[in-house]
Amino acid sequence: MSFHEVRFPANLSFGSMGGPQRRTEVVTLVNGFEERNSPWEHSRRRYDAGVGMRSLDDVEALIAFFEARRGQLHGFRWKDWADFRSCAASEDVGHNDQVIGQGDDTTTAFQLVKTYHSGDHQYQRPIRKPVAGSVTVGVEDNALQNGVDFEVDLTIGIVTFATPPFLGAEITAGYEFDVPVRFDADSIQTSLAGFKAGDLPSVPVIEVRI
Repeated sequence: MSFHEVRFPANLSFGSMGGPQRRTEVVTLVNGFEERNSPWEHSRRRYDAGVGMRSLDDVEALIAFFEARRGQLHGFRWKDWADFRSCAASEDVGHNDQVIGQGDDTTTAFQLVKTYHSGDHQYQRPIRKPVAGSVTVGVEDNALQNGVDFEVDLTIGIVTFATPPFLGAEITAGYEFDVPVRFDADSIQTSLAGFKAGDLPSVPVIEVRI
């Protein structure tokens, strides 16, 4: 899969609509009970890039970005303004935001993840597209130095330590992140008259697996 490590203009994605989507197969039995199953381990996010257009300059920027990606051909980064940090929306990113693993004296590479909690249940989401300069990492609540104690691959979200964390050590991280997406259509339809009348183009965007 071809992916361009470039972010869709954040000022255009601000105000867009979208969020996570799941696939659940529901079978209703003859006695009225249900059997439910999901073939997806992870949710998939969908957005509409057209909703964020506020001026004809924005439409021009959208078309330029669309053409440079060749429509659906190349993936790109998307900032989800409703969920783009490892911490709560009211807080600042910190090295102990998310637990990403436990040391075993051997493993040096760990995937960035974000865990969503609700009651006794949780969902752990792999973070594949961290934002450059935003990743902080800690071991046993001690902040480490990027480029000295660890490196982070911004294309797949893997943190690699210079030395394996010791056995039982809690490994944490904080970061901002983007969603890997592509356009979900090979055309954009808009008009000057329609835009002035408030008729915004629909430009579907869908998350891709990395």
